[in-house]
Amino acid sequence: MAFFLETLVGGLLAGIMYSIVAIGFVLIYKSSGVFNFAQGSMTLFAALTFVSLTERGLSFPVALGATTVAMVGIALLVERFLLRYLVNRSPVTLFMATLGLSYVVEGVAQALWGADVHGLDLGIEDTPIPLPFGAIRVSRFDLVAAGAAGVLVLALSLFASRTRTGLALRAVADDPLAALSLGVRLPSIWRIVWALAGVVSLVAGLFWGARSGVQFSLTLVVLKAMPVLIIGGFDSIAGAIVAGLVVGASEKLAEVYVGSVIGAGLENWFPYALAVAFLLVRPSGIFGEREIVRV
Repeated sequence: MAFFLETLVGGLLAGIMYSIVAIGFVLIYKSSGVFNFAQGSMTLFAALTFVSLTERGLSFPVALGATTVAMVGIALLVERFLLRYLVNRSPVTLFMATLGLSYVVEGVAQALWGADVHGLDLGIEDTPIPLPFGAIRVSRFDLVAAGAAGVLVLALSLFASRTRTGLALRAVADDPLAALSLGVRLPSIWRIVWALAGVVSLVAGLFWGARSGVQFSLTLVVLKAMPVLIIGGFDSIAGAIVAGLVVGASEKLAEVYVGSVIGAGLENWFPYALAVAFLLVRPSGIFGEREIVRV
């Protein structure tokens, strides 16, 4: 039982890492209906910028602030030179635009900082620590990542519910036409949302970069977020958190208890099989809103 609980808790904490990436997708999709395939490239750009600045002698706070400014700058450029000219275009057009944007962001990152692999040390030791109850040990790094994700979700929730800008974001997400009729300016909302997604990319890039190194394969982190988005729903931050926990726990348990029977490597594809099952039963996800169309 202790081993089961340790595997379960480890999987839940690992799922938080997936949720951090998924939140960036949810922010943009909920406000504009755009599936931002460039989220992985933004994660790479943030991590690569931060680690390159620290290697050039900048302190942690200064490098963090400079990287945040850079991610906000990307958001402003995307709205000015991409989204502004794609208003009312089809979802496929918007998706292809973000796909192209992902390659542009990758190319700019490589031009600025090079293509070398970097190690990222956040000063958090990846050592097992015992929990107060039972003989269960979990990773200190995973606990810190879970805490950061909790703070991030709390901050986004307070921003959405306690500020005028947050209320405008919610209005655009619920009914863009009604929000426009009340004087909400969509370009401003998009700039804010993409800036928030850039900050989320920075948080995800720091933790994923510290976990697996800052390298160009970091862009593939979007593939880890896909099952989370499908299971939780593309328009729900709460769904991203819950689905991340489900994916993290199920893949770890499946690898340990089922992988020994049918072979190793189950952890790599089990979340996608689970996502396909959800698509068959509940296509909108656990917390996603079902689309109702008049015919």
